[in-house]
Amino acid sequence: MILLAVLFLCFISSYSASVKGHTTGLSLNNDRLYKLTYSTEVFLNRGKGKLQDSVGYRISSNVDVVLLWRNPDGDDDQLIQITIKDVNVENVNQKRGDKSIFKGKNPSKIIRKENLEALQRPVLLHLIHGKVKNFYSYENEPVAIENLKRGLASLFQMQLSSGTTNEVDISGDCKVTYQSQQDKVIKTKALDSCKIERSGFTTRNQVLGVTSKATSVTTYKIEDSFVIAVLAEEIHAFGVNFLQSIAGKIVSKQKLELKTTEAGPRLIPGKQVAAVIKAVDSKYKALPIVGQVFQSECKGCPSLSEHWQSIRKHLEPDNLSKAEAIRSFLVFIQHLRTAKKEEILQILKAEKKDVLPQLVDAVTSAQTPDSLDAILDFLDFKSDSSIILQERFLYACGFASHPDEELLRALISKFKASFASNDIRETVMIIIGALVRKLCQNEGCKLKAVVEARKLILGGLEKAEKKEDIMMYLLALKNALIPEGIPLLLKYAESGEGPISHLATTSIQRYDVPFITDEVKKTLNRIYHQNRKVHEKTVRTTAAAIILNNNPSYMEVKNILLSIGELPKEMNKYMLAIIQDILHFEMPASKMVRRVLKEMVAHNYDRFSKSGSSSAYTGYIERTPHSASTYSLDILYSGSGILRRSNLNIVQYIGKTHIHGSQVVIEAQGLEALIAATPDEGEENLDSYAGLSAILFDVQLRPVTFFNGYSDLMSKMLSASSDPVSVVKGLILLIDHSQELQLQSGLKANMEVQGALAIDISGAMEFSLWYRESKTRVKNRLAVVIAGDITVDSSFVKAGLEISAETEAGMEFISTVQFSQYPFLVCLQMDKDGAPYRQFETKYERLSTGRGYVLRKRKERLVAGSEFPLHQENSEMCNVVFAPQSENTSGGWF
Repeated sequence: MILLAVLFLCFISSYSASVKGHTTGLSLNNDRLYKLTYSTEVFLNRGKGKLQDSVGYRISSNVDVVLLWRNPDGDDDQLIQITIKDVNVENVNQKRGDKSIFKGKNPSKIIRKENLEALQRPVLLHLIHGKVKNFYSYENEPVAIENLKRGLASLFQMQLSSGTTNEVDISGDCKVTYQSQQDKVIKTKALDSCKIERSGFTTRNQVLGVTSKATSVTTYKIEDSFVIAVLAEEIHAFGVNFLQSIAGKIVSKQKLELKTTEAGPRLIPGKQVAAVIKAVDSKYKALPIVGQVFQSECKGCPSLSEHWQSIRKHLEPDNLSKAEAIRSFLVFIQHLRTAKKEEILQILKAEKKDVLPQLVDAVTSAQTPDSLDAILDFLDFKSDSSIILQERFLYACGFASHPDEELLRALISKFKASFASNDIRETVMIIIGALVRKLCQNEGCKLKAVVEARKLILGGLEKAEKKEDIMMYLLALKNALIPEGIPLLLKYAESGEGPISHLATTSIQRYDVPFITDEVKKTLNRIYHQNRKVHEKTVRTTAAAIILNNNPSYMEVKNILLSIGELPKEMNKYMLAIIQDILHFEMPASKMVRRVLKEMVAHNYDRFSKSGSSSAYTGYIERTPHSASTYSLDILYSGSGILRRSNLNIVQYIGKTHIHGSQVVIEAQGLEALIAATPDEGEENLDSYAGLSAILFDVQLRPVTFFNGYSDLMSKMLSASSDPVSVVKGLILLIDHSQELQLQSGLKANMEVQGALAIDISGAMEFSLWYRESKTRVKNRLAVVIAGDITVDSSFVKAGLEISAETEAGMEFISTVQFSQYPFLVCLQMDKDGAPYRQFETKYERLSTGRGYVLRKRKERLVAGSEFPLHQENSEMCNVVFAPQSENTSGGWF
């Protein structure tokens, strides 16, 4: 029995010893000095560029590692010292030769003596079970240099067994997965999971957004519980979603190799690591191993005022159609984002009237607290002397790429105050709606300002009594797309008077498919089939379009088809054109329409041979495997041949997401009296009116009126002015992506992508009783620049890649109606001007001392102009309207 007890105790003691000797991470041998070589290198290039064509740099050194202390109570509690020695900096591209910025310069000149000394000062790493407990270094060392040491130290954190866990290293608190394979361990870090404080923002809309991907894989080769080699590769890539040529990537590599081991210092005795560290050097302090933020010093950079003066001429009104204006706009926004309120306000107050609108666009687009405070101080909404500037400010707010709660709160506050212009008051509310939608898309629906704005819109619409106020809140709701607002929209759509009913119906049209429920479609069916009251053609056709675009049932499609033939003449033709457009463009409803058309009662010659001039057509502007741009044009005429509504849409699709690039709707009503014609049913008492409404990049703008009332119409006709009316004009920041990256090597990287355009949309309506002809024109002129910029900075050397694309384009839509005979003649034209398309690429490396290497490339081609195809009937009609004059026609009296 005594013998058994002795054997049991021996077994327990040997088991305890084996546990004590077991290590879960890297383990250093006592009294040994490990000599290693280390290098970190970074490559920058286009998305699909070859590594050998990259710009970048390599920092290499020798590294000494020694075990200073091991906890006597456990082998897995270690304090190691890491010392960087013999530092060198060189090109990653060995072909550079004499063009190398490092040639002839020793490390102390490149890195600077004080930085080199800091880099070569040892750091201490406290490891428990292979994980970093604490990182010890000296205080007040340059942050960029400290980060390089953090990047090296983080390589010593690992575990020998497979599994997934969270680790804190230079990249932050990250999810990592280990795979153990015989003599090596592979560590995969999920960089998108890393929690680290870094500035950045992006455009939430996927079409205008930027896709970025990041991967990190580190391979450890292990021998006797210590590394003989570590290979780490981290890749960051980005691309603009709808223009894939704007793409770039950063490849960062680290390599650590064991060369030799030799006799080293003896272990420092002690049970507490704090006492050991104090014995090594009392100046050591525990610092976060997570990478810290630093800003490189900008030497000789111009002040905000100086930069504005250098680019001001490019933003003069006559230059806005040029790409150079957009480039200047984008660069100035970057300067504004680092400027103080006082600097911005000073420039605003000193500028002349002709350039002020563009300056307001830039200041608002900067989207910083200082820029917002400056512009709000500058603009006086109680004065009517700066209405153009107020409007430009508000539209820039509506197009904001990453609006915050403070901007919405500022506009709510302004709305509750007094205004010199009622148009500006309406625009404020419309833009509040746009901001509500953008903030909700960014998971901000529960923000206090958003909740207040939603109540303001819905409450205002419920209580509004004046027609102008109802229209204002409906336009705001058309932007906000608040689900709770649908019952109100249905109420106004079914029971409101003409313009209000039409606006409410077009607002419902903007909601996504899940919100167009059976209950909603019941109301829309009642409107289309006029079950309760007579509605205008514009309201009925919009109701039908919503039904057909939102999973229509068999009976809904059948009833709409059966109604064709019983409608007013031009509405018959319009609805027939809508059905044919659904079939030819293979829209989602096309399958259901084809099912219904198998019935003879719905599909017969009588129904499908209706004549008229109204039309609808959808086509592709451009189509690629991953994206598409479409245009659609539908025109509805009154029975007397006068334009009732034209609707031109351009939509950009990326995968399953889309953005409503532009919509220009020209509406006219009550003009039959001019040609002694009879109004259609339900439109007998309409006032004479013509106006234009526009949506631009998913933002509904305030409608523009050409004339309102018979007397206004006659005065416009007698003045014989057909000058276009501007709908929207300005500089718009559309793509805005900024990302600061902490590379695991310790280097800092930045990804910036901006895209902007200068746009001028105008519309005109000409009406001639003498020639019995009317024309409507919608002209869209724009210049676009998209620029991507990636940099990797070590504070003493910087590498960068700049890629950009630009174009200057124009599109015009003309509708010509000749009503000197019946049936009247209608010709529709959609023309796209020829446009230059230019691409630029700049790669550079630059030392902090000023020496640099730059490589520039440029491509240019001309995209030919074209006329967009419409339906065949239109082509035949245009040949009649613009028939060549006979050569023998007499030009005189005799």
